[in-house]
Amino acid sequence: MKTNILLLFILSLLLIEAQAQTKSGPVIVVGKVLSQNDSLQAREIFFEGIHEKLMENYPQAAVSFKKVLDIDPANDASMYELANMSMAQNKPTEAERLIRNAVTVSPDNEWYWSFLADVYKKTNNISELLLVLEELIRLRPDKEESYYDRANAFMILKKTDQAVAAYDEIESKFGSSQDLTSAKQRILLQQGKPEKVEQELETQIKDNPDDVRNYLYLSEVYVKSGNRDKAIEVLNKAKAADPTNAMVRLALADNYKAMKQFDNTFIELKVAFADPKLSIDEKVRIVLSFFPMFADFTARAYANELASIMTKTHPDEAKAFAIYGDVLFQDKKYKEARDSYRKALKLNDQIYQIWEQLLRIEVSQGDYQQAIADGEEALAVFPNQAELYLYTGIAYSQTKKYDKAVSYLKNAADLETEDKEIQAQIFSTLGDSYNALKKFKESDQYYDKALALNPDNSYILNNYAYYLSLRGENLEKAEKMSKRSVQIDPNNASSEDTYAWILFKLKRYAEAKTWIEKALRNDTTNSSTQVEHYGDILYLLGERDLALQQWIKAKGSGAGSENLNKKINEKKYVD
Repeated sequence: MKTNILLLFILSLLLIEAQAQTKSGPVIVVGKVLSQNDSLQAREIFFEGIHEKLMENYPQAAVSFKKVLDIDPANDASMYELANMSMAQNKPTEAERLIRNAVTVSPDNEWYWSFLADVYKKTNNISELLLVLEELIRLRPDKEESYYDRANAFMILKKTDQAVAAYDEIESKFGSSQDLTSAKQRILLQQGKPEKVEQELETQIKDNPDDVRNYLYLSEVYVKSGNRDKAIEVLNKAKAADPTNAMVRLALADNYKAMKQFDNTFIELKVAFADPKLSIDEKVRIVLSFFPMFADFTARAYANELASIMTKTHPDEAKAFAIYGDVLFQDKKYKEARDSYRKALKLNDQIYQIWEQLLRIEVSQGDYQQAIADGEEALAVFPNQAELYLYTGIAYSQTKKYDKAVSYLKNAADLETEDKEIQAQIFSTLGDSYNALKKFKESDQYYDKALALNPDNSYILNNYAYYLSLRGENLEKAEKMSKRSVQIDPNNASSEDTYAWILFKLKRYAEAKTWIEKALRNDTTNSSTQVEHYGDILYLLGERDLALQQWIKAKGSGAGSENLNKKINEKKYVD
């Protein structure tokens, strides 16, 4: 009877205690002896979970692995899979619990211990990491990486004596190396003994004068000691040993920059940028560092030349031409920037930001036909980008293809739901296009939508007011909008002309004269429309001879309203 009771107890519970005690305490996993059916069912469900994981159906995979643990609480493989999922979901506490259970069940599984080490590294739990590293060294005494991780952990915890002992063990087990020497030197620096590091590095340089790494390390020691002059002296020796070494040149550039010797900085950077072995990403980072200083002409010139060198050194890299385009754009060299962006897209048309910047330039420069062509090409690659529809729609509108413009702009409106500036631009351009189509109700609705988002946009206020004045509708509303426009953007000749014209329509001729004269003073192009408006205002103020002079002047510019000739011939204002 006692034997049967004991057997039932053993079959119902199997206690598995952790092999490695951690600072968090022992881990107990309660398992059970499985029947053959349970074992087969757990195995089948586990492989279902693996299948779901491979199909990237992670929630269903997790359900399967949890079912396995319901059947077999000590199934370490399911614990491991769930721990991985928890870490991917940024749940390190849950991942730690699961993987600690897994190493408890299977203490000789290197993969589990490695995963637990990664958890502690990511959570910066260095004390627990040390214990895990001991287990990894136990399992793989020939794996040098674990020894280095342990020594580095001691360093992070500022246990310098243990770190020294750990590095000594590495040297005795695996031999000396540059990495090991550097690590020991870091300990000396942490202990406040830079002079010892300097002596060691000077000896190494003397023994191996062609190895520039030692010069670089020594220069860093001098920099940390606040002796940049000595650092530059050492780096110049390195430059003599290896004149084309980009890392030496960059180190020199950093030191010269810190000492505000910018010409010397630039000299060193040019040599480094000409080296194709130096990462293009590092070069891009350096060029971008000049952007906050672009108010200074010299900084712009430096960035321009470095980016140009980059395109020559990396002619097959789209990002080289993209960053050069950005530099040229910031320098307001729009044609050159456009050409550089085109070269970047020829190498890689999958970079959205380049397409957007290219279209922005083309629209701003009035190259609308090219903007249409490029916009269509960009949308074939990125069909769900509101800004691409917007710029293409603007280009269609400016080429008087208003129906097409409305179609593209409506697509832009459907896609853009967050950026209020972009939305306002979309709605205002729809207002322009519908006005041109003489669909005034829709035009007004979109202008109102635009102003609801951006009530102080002088461009939208001016256009809306001007179109209302041309129709002679809602002139009081137009006057308020136009007045607000000239307040927001003073000395804008176009806005001042609009305000003068609305005042004229309201028969406030004296005020209209004041504003049209402001417009003419601020307009360097001598717009024929403004000059004609000036004549109209003068006529209704009784200054008929001066009015005729202005109408003749307007005609001399080769433009004007349909009634301009009639005004001149009849010498009177014609509405």
